[in-house]
Amino acid sequence: MKGAAALLEYRDIYAGGRLVGSASADVITIVNPATEEVVGAVPSAVGVDVDRAVRSARRAFDDGTWATRPPADRADALDRLAAALEARTEEAARLVTAEMGMPISYSRQHNAAAPCAILRYYANLARAMDTEETRTAVSFTGRTVVRREPAGVAAVITSWNYPIMLAFSQLAPALAAGCTIVLKPAAATSLSAYILAEAFEAADFPPGVFNLVTGTHQTAGALARHPGVDTVSFSGPTKQGRWIASICGAELKPTHLELGGQSAAIILDDADLSEASSALGGLIFGNSGQTCFAMSRVLVPEQRYGDLVDALTEQAGRLRVGDPLAEDTTMGPLASSRRRIDVESRVRSGVGDGARVVSGGRRPASPVRGYFYEPTVLTGVTPQMPIAREEICGPIATVIGYKDEAEAIRFANDGFGLAATVWTGDSQRGLDIARRVRVGTFGVNLYEPDIGSPWGGRGPSGAGSAYGPEGMDPYLTSKSVFLPSFRTATGKNA
Repeated sequence: MKGAAALLEYRDIYAGGRLVGSASADVITIVNPATEEVVGAVPSAVGVDVDRAVRSARRAFDDGTWATRPPADRADALDRLAAALEARTEEAARLVTAEMGMPISYSRQHNAAAPCAILRYYANLARAMDTEETRTAVSFTGRTVVRREPAGVAAVITSWNYPIMLAFSQLAPALAAGCTIVLKPAAATSLSAYILAEAFEAADFPPGVFNLVTGTHQTAGALARHPGVDTVSFSGPTKQGRWIASICGAELKPTHLELGGQSAAIILDDADLSEASSALGGLIFGNSGQTCFAMSRVLVPEQRYGDLVDALTEQAGRLRVGDPLAEDTTMGPLASSRRRIDVESRVRSGVGDGARVVSGGRRPASPVRGYFYEPTVLTGVTPQMPIAREEICGPIATVIGYKDEAEAIRFANDGFGLAATVWTGDSQRGLDIARRVRVGTFGVNLYEPDIGSPWGGRGPSGAGSAYGPEGMDPYLTSKSVFLPSFRTATGKNA
């Protein structure tokens, strides 16, 4: 594969262990959001392509090549895959940066180092995996053997903001469980998915275990409803997640959803504002705010409001906005022109509702080209404003004052259910608040998802968990085998 600077043009899907010409004449053009130049194109796969990829995954599953392989052997393959991806660290990082504008240092971490760590974690889980458990029967005299078996063919439909990491957050547990895969990446970040295909080949995976189709939401819908797919994982906006869930519901097909967020950061009256604002600078503005758990709703006691606004404004001013391939850049562009237009519209709407821009709120004077937008701090925001209730997916901090702790918790619970944080000088007080906020993940004086612990949302933020042993649950199914007792030749029950 050529480097990220070259024009990459694919006309193939990946099925059965090789690149196969797409049946579609339509292509998706991918634009570098920092330069507004075309960096490549991929096919917009149609039903014939989806069917070919699913049939390939189905054959690889049904013939037992992967599903019946001992878990320890699958673990060795995952380790080989991690090594193959690691060898492509710089290529993968630079290509994701070219596709969606993530600063290169950030991209190396989240699209190379993190996926390798995820693969190795699930390799270790697979080695320790018990596929059978024997229980004493309750309803009859005998025992039950409870088996955990791979769910089958898994469709993995991923988002654009952390493309390789999000893919492996599902690919790794699915492969460890014994499933075969059809990956459908987000249209805008499809080029980097072909690096994954190369890594699978280099790791000597059996043909058909990993398959790739690129395309639009129509491709995703065709994949989700295909009768050869047994389970579906989707990461992306809540609206699209509901659509995918409706397809799978009609097919009675299990679905794992990782959806949007508008996370709350609760600043308590005893918090160290310098430490809190420093951490929140990354949690709000990192990846240009294009992070599902971005702590963009900052809840602060009314008596500390001005001090917190000053501290956040200082953090926003320290960010270096510019060329995402420059090592010292800390904030790149938004991922597309449409994304920037949407963020601008939301900020205008917020101002129209009474919010005030105290920092940012516009396109920077430099760089001239690219879909850049300044890190922005809004004050005068109320919990009822759309700017505080809808996922922004941009570098916007909305600061909301509260009267007391009970009101802060009520505000935090009014909205998405993905993540939240609390910032306090008393960790026990923070833990008490964590127990009262209805989200899937919560941080006390930090927020750092742990690949060894479940991560997922509630309500409009999704269902099911990635990471931890729980991350394998969508890809495993239980089977109970009932065995009556019988007498041996010595007359003993067996």
